[in-house]
Order: sequence, then structure tokens, then C-alpha cells
Amino acid sequence: MRVVKDEKTPWICDKCNKELQVKLTKVVYLGGTFEVELMQCPQCKMVLIDEDLALGKMLEVEKSLEDK
Repeated sequence: MRVVKDEKTPWICDKCNKELQVKLTKVVYLGGTFEVELMQCPQCKMVLIDEDLALGKMLEVEKSLEDK
């Protein structure tokens, strides 16, 4: 069973106890660089990489680098 997060429930940083905010973030992954909107803690700047990004764009970059 997959639990779907209620969009009205904020994501909270476990370290700082601050609500995460959507920020345009430069991501460097396996030599590839791209910008993506990520949930980020306003205090410690840690980001939440959701499943869609991890299994989508990041997987694309990984596969393209493996093919070279």
C-alpha cells in the first residue's frame, strides 16, 4: 500500500524543525548538472529528493553516462 501525502501537510526538516520550501536548486549528479525545484530547509539548506526525481531525471543522467 502506498501512502499519498496530503498536500496541506507541510514537510518539516527533522534536523531544524523548519518547514521545507520549494527552491530552484542546481544539482550535480554523476558529472551532469541540471536545475530542478526541490523542497529545501530554509535554515540548514538540506533538500528532499522525491521518488519522481530519483527515478526520473537522475536515473536518465545515470543511464546516459553508463552508455558513454
